[in-house]
Amino acid sequence: MKIYIAGSGAMGCRFGYQLQQAGQDVTLLDEWQAHIDAIKANGLQIEGDHPDCVRIPIMRPNDAQEAADLIIVFTKAMQLEGMLAQIQQLIQEHTMVLCLLNGLGHQEVLERFIPRANILMGVTVWTAGLKGPGVVHLISTGAINLQAIDPSGEQKGKAVCDVLNLAHLNATYDTDVIHSIWRKACVNGTMNATCALLDGTIAQVFASPTGMEVVKTILHEFVLVAATQHVILEEAQMLEYILHVAHDAGDHYPSMHQDLMQQHRLTEIDYINGAIARMGAQAHIPTPYCTMITQLIHAKEYMFAHLNA
Repeated sequence: MKIYIAGSGAMGCRFGYQLQQAGQDVTLLDEWQAHIDAIKANGLQIEGDHPDCVRIPIMRPNDAQEAADLIIVFTKAMQLEGMLAQIQQLIQEHTMVLCLLNGLGHQEVLERFIPRANILMGVTVWTAGLKGPGVVHLISTGAINLQAIDPSGEQKGKAVCDVLNLAHLNATYDTDVIHSIWRKACVNGTMNATCALLDGTIAQVFASPTGMEVVKTILHEFVLVAATQHVILEEAQMLEYILHVAHDAGDHYPSMHQDLMQQHRLTEIDYINGAIARMGAQAHIPTPYCTMITQLIHAKEYMFAHLNA
């Protein structure tokens, strides 16, 4: 199967690596030239549980020409539209597109570029860290939930699950992926920005009694806003799930910490806590924690932008 990873940072490299190891024809797509150059020169360097170095094709999106059987989208949320505009030449009638981005609101963007029957929405709790150009840190295990947004895509969606499972990516075909996406958004909303703002791992933030009070309040805002979107999140179950993820990935710095604190790059906050703040305002539901967290992350982005100017 010809597979493109559209957005080949830490998570994209993890998926590309595991799929290639399972015998798939994988090409990484990315815009970071130093990353592209490093992988072309030295291979993709794997650190962590199973150190390795592999040769894997990588190029800019505009340079790819061979039609895709499957495209897995792993851009940052704010880069999704630009990536989809650049890879139209890869998308044929049979091409399936799996979106595994963090956050909320991506389906509407995908439908502007991809036939509805070809779209798979999904979530993953796999983790990965980008140590530098061409070097990723892979530890622990994870899982994927996905579903075709149109019933006509169910058979192809299940076939994609089979391909992912051959690569030990633990994929399940979901019957309510929207709920799963909101559940993942709760995980991101309670961990990503808090770890970035407090400059700590998940375990360090969750070990603090005050940190846990913040986590619980953020979760409550997510639950209230989700109900306005006809998504019912049972609060106690969600907290139990978040604590389970935190336990399994406690030593991990989430992607927002990697972006903001380690790389001084813009974050996906507007698609996570910021999305809750926007939807809450529209529904006249106060979301003071998500609103302030979004503002603080943007303030930190501004500080780093001017520090590096």
